[in-house]
Amino acid sequence: PGSLDRLDGIPMLPGFGNGLSQAPALRAHRDGTQGVQEWVCQSYQQSDAEGVQTLLLHLVDATADIDAGLQVTLTLTLHKDTDLLSMRTSVQNTGKQTVQLDWLAAGTVPIAAPLSELGSFSGQWAHEYQWQRGPVPMAGWQQHNRHGRSSHEAPPACFLMTPQADDAEGEVIAAQLAWSGNHAFSLDRNEDGSFLLQAGEWLAPGEVRLAAGDRVQSPTLHVTWSKQGLNGASSNFHAFARRHVLRWPHGRMAPRPVHLNTWEAVYFDHDDATLRELAVQAAALGVERFVLDDGWFPGRPNDGSGLGDWWPDPVKYPQGLTPLIAHVLGLGMGFGLWVEPEMVNPNSELYRQHPDWALQSLGRTPQLGRNQLVLDISRPEVSEYLFEKLSTLLSGNAISYLKWDMNRDLAQAEDAQGRMAYGRQVKALYQLLARVRAAFPQVEIESCASGGGRMDLGVLQHTQRFWTSDNNDALSRVTIQSGATRLFPLEVLGAHVGPAPAHSTGRGQSIDFRGAVALFGHMGVEADVRKLDATEHSALARWIALYKEWRGVLHTGAFHQGQTANGVWWLVQTPRQCILGVYTTQAPSSQHHAPLRLPMLMGEAAWCLRLIGRAGQERARGQADTGWLETMQTSGLVLSGSELRVLGLPLLNMNPQSALIFSLTSDTV
Repeated sequence: PGSLDRLDGIPMLPGFGNGLSQAPALRAHRDGTQGVQEWVCQSYQQSDAEGVQTLLLHLVDATADIDAGLQVTLTLTLHKDTDLLSMRTSVQNTGKQTVQLDWLAAGTVPIAAPLSELGSFSGQWAHEYQWQRGPVPMAGWQQHNRHGRSSHEAPPACFLMTPQADDAEGEVIAAQLAWSGNHAFSLDRNEDGSFLLQAGEWLAPGEVRLAAGDRVQSPTLHVTWSKQGLNGASSNFHAFARRHVLRWPHGRMAPRPVHLNTWEAVYFDHDDATLRELAVQAAALGVERFVLDDGWFPGRPNDGSGLGDWWPDPVKYPQGLTPLIAHVLGLGMGFGLWVEPEMVNPNSELYRQHPDWALQSLGRTPQLGRNQLVLDISRPEVSEYLFEKLSTLLSGNAISYLKWDMNRDLAQAEDAQGRMAYGRQVKALYQLLARVRAAFPQVEIESCASGGGRMDLGVLQHTQRFWTSDNNDALSRVTIQSGATRLFPLEVLGAHVGPAPAHSTGRGQSIDFRGAVALFGHMGVEADVRKLDATEHSALARWIALYKEWRGVLHTGAFHQGQTANGVWWLVQTPRQCILGVYTTQAPSSQHHAPLRLPMLMGEAAWCLRLIGRAGQERARGQADTGWLETMQTSGLVLSGSELRVLGLPLLNMNPQSALIFSLTSDTV
């Protein structure tokens, strides 16, 4: 045969250069030499405490001499309460010569041959989390993200499943990398048909060099397994985020307040009278938090100037933000503020004073994005400047929320010495966020990056909300939110009722459909509510009231999703209460709608179903509702768990851009 004489199994850390068929988990060399390693386990440590098992494997290169030594530690942590395994890898240079790392996998995961289908996400700005599924190619699969943030195009996650697996049934392995920068995922096919999954930080040329004694640690890879299909894997991710990632002010999640964000209402045109009236109308709708978006600082008539100068515009706000904040608080709402600390406009006071603070490639024309550059926040003086400006804002004003934006990819991301700084930028961001949170623990922070460009479990350790997309078109949002909920729980996914037509697509939907879609998330409004007519105002107020009534279920229950012939359904379940949304996104091809089976409702408990929200029109002859629908709108329809699992819930055939929202309550478990 044409193979080498040695045969190997699947190692925890595949090495490079010794004939192993698997992709190496570590590529390292010393100025182009000593790039072959043979990893053996020298020692291990194991612990088991409070539902968490941890195993540390200490590896050494068995073939290296003392001057060329490397030590690797693999850390595996099993969270029993969420069926989730966390993996990370650290490397220390124990030799005398500098080591360059070209690749370091956070973990290596064997995938059995039957799990031969791959699920992942594609996307772009305003079109995030587009679910893709298909067979793993014979040549394997790779996903590289080099945008400097989690990205709209390739979020750091993937799912492996059997061809028969669906949302509710079948075997699934899913992985997320807790990292907000460049990343790489790969699937290598072995000779027996199985696969090897690796994920880690994608490293720019020369980005990681270890001097003698230096150590580097990878981001953490989180992996889960389920036999309850994609929803089972998602439920594990949601539970892990709730129990082990999110850090709420005062130690626990308060009811997620309804937002009014000013961006699509006024953009940069900040006028005191307009903002005050906008706040009055928002409070009348039931809004609980007023967020002042971009345009409040000096030199900001548009997006071409002002970033970096973080103090109120003396023309727009001659007395600072205090009068507007007092007005908002007097209406019973909290106050939030938009900031973009990592960025600077060349046309700003900060840049004129410190042009060297921006990441740039020396000798080259700076690469702008949205008329801005990126500050090198790993420099202590830059981080200190930003913390001081944020501290002044937060200590001098009753601000309980920051919308922390990041509106461009990293390019020419070199520090003052010309070294690549992608990874250091992410770590410095985490440090700055942690410092702000420590100084102002009552303040919540939203991670926004032109919408969903920075959504991952790494940044979620320091924030409490994602801005899921700049696209508030409700029809687009059905797909975007369906994708995002495969990874994250509803309470961290910002979902707003936008204007019609939507600014991102030019397409409009009814206020009821917009409200029904925003219901399943952290609900908000991003429109000029002063322009609503009486009917729209009343309808939006009803959807906000419905959200408030059901957010205790939406933000603590188990989320499930699935597809109908003409759209999707979302359900959130607690032992005694469920809320179900059925969304029709395309024209039905048949006269009747098939009953909707709900396989998660185990047991024989009796469920009382009521239709509590409705958007759009029924696709039917005549105007009369059916008898069962009239019952569901009044006393409710009682069905057993087995009926709902096996026979299903009868549904109306609805026109496109329609929704039916049901409540399910049970007196028995």
